[in-house]
Amino acid sequence: MSGLLFVVTAPSGAGKTSLIDALMREDPSLKFSVSYTTRAPRPGEKDGVDYHFVDDATFLAMRSRGEFLESAEVHGYRYGTSKKLILDALERGDNLILEIDWQGA
Repeated sequence: MSGLLFVVTAPSGAGKTSLIDALMREDPSLKFSVSYTTRAPRPGEKDGVDYHFVDDATFLAMRSRGEFLESAEVHGYRYGTSKKLILDALERGDNLILEIDWQGA
């Protein structure tokens, strides 16, 4: 079975996270796609839950190997979506929400 991929994209601060939180409350079967980032975790954020936190060298190596479905630099930090994680989840039949800044779209 194939899952569905929903992409929510807008500039930083436009309310993407609030919209996604509301959608996930309405439909608990939706899963959030966890992106990679080079920024440090904020208080309360957990690696692998909110983001996959990596250093700049790791991110750039992943990007050069073509591991990202999309990537962008926002406010001096890099963000990217793992192609493998998305494809594996869709293959399992998971319905995913992908939150990306307009630059990554």
